[in-house]
Amino acid sequence: MVEDEAELARRTIAGLRRAGITGEWLASAEDAAGFVEDGFNALIVDLGLPGMGGLDLVRLLRRRGVTVPILILTARGSWEEKVEGLNAGADDFLVKPVRAEELIARLHALARRAAGHHVARLAEGALALDTGTREAWLDGAPIELTRNEFRLLRAFLLEPGRTLSRYAILDRLYALEAERDPNTVEVLVGRIRRKIGRDRIATVRGFGYRLLP
Repeated sequence: MVEDEAELARRTIAGLRRAGITGEWLASAEDAAGFVEDGFNALIVDLGLPGMGGLDLVRLLRRRGVTVPILILTARGSWEEKVEGLNAGADDFLVKPVRAEELIARLHALARRAAGHHVARLAEGALALDTGTREAWLDGAPIELTRNEFRLLRAFLLEPGRTLSRYAILDRLYALEAERDPNTVEVLVGRIRRKIGRDRIATVRGFGYRLLP
């Protein structure tokens, strides 16, 4: 859930958890842009966010090829804004205030519609991933990857050429409240290098890592 009203976000996440849905809360689109691609089943976005607006976030994710269902939840209720949100790439639109039961029902409906949806492969040079089946290949040969190895390679391929800091990598691997050790990133990168080649991941000293073409 991407929402700048803290109390609303806390109540909503608590309601989702009571219904058996695990949720994460992010207060800005900028934080969400690098985090929501990591295995979520649905995304709830407020339009009136500080900084980057909710519509811009939806457009950005769709340009990146992110196909996770997106539900816009906003106080803005005009039909023009609904049409604009759907045209930007959202899958559903709810106007605040909304009952938790309806929000949960809409999320379940989005998940059902998305079931079986195949996400196109991500590829960079000889390396390819299928985010739907969680398979990976190097020069056409399958690679065995752990869950976190797959997540990290997916993060690199979603933003080709970008250097990811150790903390950005941790954001893509673990829930926000989970205990994190930056040293685990170095270990994980070392394991991946042994599988795809040491020269495929560059170390940017003092910052992080970058996947090379």
